[in-house]
Amino acid sequence: MRLSASALAFWVALLVSPWAAAEELPQRWVSAGGALSEWVVALGAEPKLVGVDTTSQHPESLKALPSIGYQRQLSAEGILSLRPDILLGTEEMGPPPVLAQIRSAGVKVELFSAQADLPTLQRTLRQLGRLLGREDQAGQLFSAYQQRLEQQRAWIAQVQEQQAAPGVLLLLGHAGGKPLIAGKDTAADWLLQQAGARNLATHSGYKPFSAESLAGLNPQVLVFSDRSLSGDAARVALFKESPVLASTAAAKAGRVVELDPTLLVGGLGPRLPDSLKRLAAAFYPQAKPAP
Repeated sequence: MRLSASALAFWVALLVSPWAAAEELPQRWVSAGGALSEWVVALGAEPKLVGVDTTSQHPESLKALPSIGYQRQLSAEGILSLRPDILLGTEEMGPPPVLAQIRSAGVKVELFSAQADLPTLQRTLRQLGRLLGREDQAGQLFSAYQQRLEQQRAWIAQVQEQQAAPGVLLLLGHAGGKPLIAGKDTAADWLLQQAGARNLATHSGYKPFSAESLAGLNPQVLVFSDRSLSGDAARVALFKESPVLASTAAAKAGRVVELDPTLLVGGLGPRLPDSLKRLAAAFYPQAKPAP
């Protein structure tokens, strides 16, 4: 039986289209956002990454990739030298003239929201799943993530039937410089709430504080995050720069907790559920550990 020309064209298109679609997916990725880079890895696409920004610190293997600098201070030349098909970032990425230059060079620039909430994360994973051709895997990742947060919330609700939520402040510093207090409408505030804390800061965004205001707040727990230092060095620098912290109830009780600053950049990342569990354990040390 001889096929007509139109029928032959139909069958050829049917056979070729999956391969053509696969070829159209971007193969060389540059990511300017720690959480986005981690999700690319979680989706099994780490081999596609050819460069990352300085906030992309996890997993450790990402540190071996070429660095494109800080997400807000990108250079077109450095990114284009990596010959990427696509550049990922949040609305925090920039500056805008650099992004325009990268687009004009034929590189797809994909922007995501850095809003810290589950609906935004779901949209982010759907978008990444489409770009990678891994929609089903992205959906499974989100479902598992959502389930873990629901379990965390259920545990906190149970604990708070017996204990009041502790008053907490989260301080964000840089190399021991004057720290900022994380207020409302920040990823830090979302993190504190999800871990069962009561954020004592009532302002919006990240703002400096005075000794008088801090003394009045008197947090039961201090969470600190330094973008340059870590461990004991960060703790010492924090108290040296702000000695008034030593007079707080948190410092006197030894309830000072360190948080990885990359968790506060670029929206909700895959490591957040584990970090929430650790924070909740620090906020409620007498409670039975969460499952």
